[in-house]
Amino acid sequence: MKEQLRQCENLIVLLFKVILYFLVFWSFYGLFAIRNWQLLSISRTAAVTILSYLISGYLFIKIYGGYDIGKRKSKPIVISLSLAAFMTDMVAYVMLMVMNTNNNNNIKFTLEQPWLILVVCALQIIVIEFAVYGGNWVYFKIYDPEKCLIVTSSQRSLNEISKSIKKYKLQFKICRNIDYRNEALRDIIPKYDTIFVYDVPVKERTQIVEFCYQNMKNVYINPEMADVVELNSHHVMLDDVSLLELSSMGLTAEQKFVKRAFDIILSVFALVITSPLVLISAIAIKIEDGGTVFFKQNRATRGGKIFSVYKLRTMKENVDNYLSVVDDERITKVGKVLRRFRIDEIPQFLNVIKGDMSVVGPRPEILANIFNYTNALPEFEYRLRVKAGITGYAQIAGKYNTLPKDKLVLDLMYIEDYSLWLDIKLIFQTLIVIFKKDSTEAFDREVEERMDHYSETYN
Repeated sequence: MKEQLRQCENLIVLLFKVILYFLVFWSFYGLFAIRNWQLLSISRTAAVTILSYLISGYLFIKIYGGYDIGKRKSKPIVISLSLAAFMTDMVAYVMLMVMNTNNNNNIKFTLEQPWLILVVCALQIIVIEFAVYGGNWVYFKIYDPEKCLIVTSSQRSLNEISKSIKKYKLQFKICRNIDYRNEALRDIIPKYDTIFVYDVPVKERTQIVEFCYQNMKNVYINPEMADVVELNSHHVMLDDVSLLELSSMGLTAEQKFVKRAFDIILSVFALVITSPLVLISAIAIKIEDGGTVFFKQNRATRGGKIFSVYKLRTMKENVDNYLSVVDDERITKVGKVLRRFRIDEIPQFLNVIKGDMSVVGPRPEILANIFNYTNALPEFEYRLRVKAGITGYAQIAGKYNTLPKDKLVLDLMYIEDYSLWLDIKLIFQTLIVIFKKDSTEAFDREVEERMDHYSETYN
């Protein structure tokens, strides 16, 4: 019965997906075909345009995420698909203009009907919103939320995971929580659809996961160090023995060279493109309070090396330096805008060119925070195995006030699974942060109390 429901679910999602992707494609292709008759006939222009659209569309969906209704909230899916559609449109549009550069059309490369891209994008966003919100509405009308059991070790841990699960009320329904040491645990697990195992010792967690697997239950676990290290493992055979090789050698010489070259090229390009924006921001900062434009602060990068990170100033001058909180009076009016859209971090491309930072990597923490967190979480120092970055997995998937341990896991996932493709993917995904209002969410009183938990050892 459960397998039949799963097949029905996959069929419904596939049907919606095919219709959506076709309409998004035809929004571009059909509108541009009005003035480009060759797109409606068998021609090289049609073949190249369609092929470039399909290939780039597949890649950008892999980068931003696809039509995964029933798994994510509607708004993030809309943002992801809209960005993927826009990027795909731009690639296909440029390829169409290239194919139109010939003796029978444009002798020189010309961007024809650039305004039509805006019309196409607007139409695609409307289609995507209808498909996503409508698709999720239909999906959750058919399927009830999964009945969930939380297995954890303390009230603090229960509060942390419950707060996150409750944000997904259509997907999950918390029915019960239980301590992992409860002797009745194995009798209780089969009664629920999904099991959340949070903050449970690895040995006991493994036993619980194996039992859930035997009973065909969905399981969510919070990863520990051993889980993160296994991300970059390779399967090897020694004679007839199957093993996983866990390499901890860091980036190879070839990877370091490619990453450094990529960083320099991208940083120079970014500084040139964003220079007008930086100039406008600098003028706005000066007009507001007449203070300095740039702000420097000591941070740590690879190997614990100390360097001065460059930022556009977003706080008043001569104020105490600590993590920003809700309604922080230190932040200027201009600073709020710069922080919201991450414009204040543009000068860090200079740090990249100098070699102190990389475009992608763990964000450089304040020195005091590194000392505090490392005392409470010794594994926190592993973040210093690579250069600090302007953007990274923790900044995209997490938020400003994400707890240190969760940031650490995300950063280590990046370090252990590094590739040039992953860097490119994360750079494109950084655009999503601009649309996430909570990406720069400051610390409220409750989160501050949770943060203090990680500083108890230091205090």
